[in-house]
Amino acid sequence: MSAVAERMLGRMPVGLRSDGGRLLPLDAERWFAEPSAAEHRLLSRTLAPVLDVGCGPARHTLSLVARGIPALGVDISPAAVRVATGRGAPVLHRSVFDRLPDEGSWGTALLIDGNVGIGGNPVALLTRLRRTLRRGGRVLVEVGAPGTPTESFRATIEGADLGSWFPWATVGADALPAVAEGAHLRLRELWPAEGRWFGRLDT
Repeated sequence: MSAVAERMLGRMPVGLRSDGGRLLPLDAERWFAEPSAAEHRLLSRTLAPVLDVGCGPARHTLSLVARGIPALGVDISPAAVRVATGRGAPVLHRSVFDRLPDEGSWGTALLIDGNVGIGGNPVALLTRLRRTLRRGGRVLVEVGAPGTPTESFRATIEGADLGSWFPWATVGADALPAVAEGAHLRLRELWPAEGRWFGRLDT
């Protein structure tokens, strides 16, 4: 376990436990690592400026800023924001459903590491993000592999002693076209990389 992870959570989370008892594993060590090759290819699709939603320790925000791309991380977790700002990342402690800076002018919104589940309603989340984007903007999203259940539930983070329950959702790659359509976004790309699935949704 990395020292920064220990400071953030005390113990690394094992996964998300749904209220139905299902455990969704979390690759928490990845949150503190450099972006992978697949993630770098994803970031190359961004249009500036970039809103990194549910940024956690902000590895994507930091990578974009290092490239000279204006980016802002947003996270509801005070611990995550402390870690991210301690690493020098521009991060805002706020829910994505609250008022955000420069609404209607962002080029890209990122939803990586399962963050399409934020709020428990992917269509509502994507609709919200569409309103933060400028004309011609896009959402870059990570989803589950084809066959992953597309469902909403309540979840808690298991293994990190955080204790609270919150609404969450999962979206499979095969359901992304319908979810995008529900948010009035157009699915332009859907691709696998490194055992993960990513999509590009345009306004």
